[in-house]
Amino acid sequence: RVLLSVMYLMVENIRVEQEPEPPAWKSCRETFRKELSFPVRTEEPFALLLLTMVTKFCSGHAPHFPMKKVLLLLWKVLLFTLGGFEALQAMKVKRRQELGLPPLPEDSIEVTRSMRAASPPACSIELCEQPPPPKRGHRSRRPLVKQDSLDIYNERDPFKNDEAGVDEEETDDVEGGIEGELDLMERDAMIPATPAQRPPIEKVSFPKGLPWAPKVRQKDIEHFLEASRNKFIGFTLGQDTETLIGLPRPIHESVKTLKQHKYVSISDVQIKNEEELEKCPMSLGEEEVQETPCEVLYRAMLYNLPQYMIALLKILLAAAPTSKAKTDSINILADVLPEEMPTTVLQSMKLGIDVNRHKEIIVKSISAVLLLLLKHLKLNHIYQFEYVSQHLVFANCIPLILKFFNQNIMSYITAKNSISVLDYPYCTVHDLPELTAESLEAGDNNQFCWRNLFSCINLLRVLNKLTKWKHSRTMMLVVFKSAPILKRALKVKQAMMQLYVLKLLKIQTKYLGRQWRKSNMKTMSAIYQKVRHRMNDDWAYGNDIDARPWDFQAEECTLRANIEAFNSRRYDKPQDSEFAPVDNCLHSVLGQRLELPEDFHYSYELWLEREVFSKPIRWEELLHYQ
Repeated sequence: RVLLSVMYLMVENIRVEQEPEPPAWKSCRETFRKELSFPVRTEEPFALLLLTMVTKFCSGHAPHFPMKKVLLLLWKVLLFTLGGFEALQAMKVKRRQELGLPPLPEDSIEVTRSMRAASPPACSIELCEQPPPPKRGHRSRRPLVKQDSLDIYNERDPFKNDEAGVDEEETDDVEGGIEGELDLMERDAMIPATPAQRPPIEKVSFPKGLPWAPKVRQKDIEHFLEASRNKFIGFTLGQDTETLIGLPRPIHESVKTLKQHKYVSISDVQIKNEEELEKCPMSLGEEEVQETPCEVLYRAMLYNLPQYMIALLKILLAAAPTSKAKTDSINILADVLPEEMPTTVLQSMKLGIDVNRHKEIIVKSISAVLLLLLKHLKLNHIYQFEYVSQHLVFANCIPLILKFFNQNIMSYITAKNSISVLDYPYCTVHDLPELTAESLEAGDNNQFCWRNLFSCINLLRVLNKLTKWKHSRTMMLVVFKSAPILKRALKVKQAMMQLYVLKLLKIQTKYLGRQWRKSNMKTMSAIYQKVRHRMNDDWAYGNDIDARPWDFQAEECTLRANIEAFNSRRYDKPQDSEFAPVDNCLHSVLGQRLELPEDFHYSYELWLEREVFSKPIRWEELLHYQ
């Protein structure tokens, strides 16, 4: 425990940049980053050692490992060696330049920061409490129900009273966070500007239009042209998107608009390159692979990756607040529970807070580890990301996250499982006051628990990563009845969390039926206002081809075959390949040194008897080969 704490403090203090700092300190940081990222004296990066500790803990071989500290250190090591979200965005921009792709239409981090939280939709209880509609012919005097409760901005009255503004920003008060000072990745990733930091002119200059530029895939243009040619000409031209002969003028304009918003992702280029390498392995030669920290980590994780993912999800399940204690579940509270159980009310309250805080920190670190791995692997190579995603899906990650959100999410966000006077570093520089049951019950003055909000947003983002463009996994969301669970999560008035909930609702609206869409129009309106639009994406009506029955098993099998071909081509180097040169010289073959096992000389005579003396040698057969 002490060693892990020391390493955590070292990594965290070196990782956080402080201005101004001397050049020598920057060079020391880079040296430390390289030592953590690449194997120096051992055969594995440091993050892999921590992942191996997680699997040993879950398998029961090392139940004494302090798992909370191991996971926190793993998170900070990945954050330091791979980079946070801003570093990832910079790498993405650089990679697009190297591939000759146009720049990104906007910075997603900045757009998300500038968003404002929307009011949650009315729940079914509130709707039931509303008075019934008036009978025909009778005039009702009841006040009008506000219809724009999910609008981003009330454009009819831009000068809203200040009370509403304070209400919308109440969740942004993070002074004196639960775990002391927040690290930069969390703060930059999720906190919008507080009212005191905003210039006064921003109150007037509301952005016009939608926050995201629409995107179009190459496949969308091909589908549009295929449908248009079938309708007007009667035949198709395959993947040809340039020939528009015989099509009416409005179709020309539509194709022009689609091409203006065409977006080619790095993943599309990587998939195309992989197809060419599979098709022409001899003519294209060996692929040049950059030795990035992400590439080194994936290569080291590759052969035990399913075990790593299952272990992380097992601990996440044990730490989830909705999980019931089972005899077969792993014990994550071994380093929290005292040897003697509490005897007083004060000790019981303190232990209860410690246990809940312990679980919350574990959920926070695992959610951050999963999200960092998925985002960095997707940038490094799409099939590395898909390999991790498939193993998470096969290990029931989707129902696990939905089970996590199937609780009173507002109570979880506002939970006060913390004793501020015992938090580090407060407890080391102040005299500890006497704790009483009343002071523990009162808790601190924070409006919400930043740690739990961070965990919820991370898990929503992981769920988005797993289900995006995957019809089979989207249907899993529908089958597990995720819509009411996600809709309850909209009650949290935090813009980033609402954005990822609305994204998950958007991809499944076409499967939920007309009645659901009709009774959730405010949610549909919020999706339209906050989530990026894809032209030709018929998400709101369900008339799209994607809403029809789909061969889900074939989709996953095709993806798995592509992943296995990628892994075997890049990471498996068999010596007996059909393309490897054959040595036909007898002297050089007999002169090769063979690595024999250490115990070979013990069984040498037995080997001779079994392999040489007991087998008859037919010398006459050699004459047939002369």
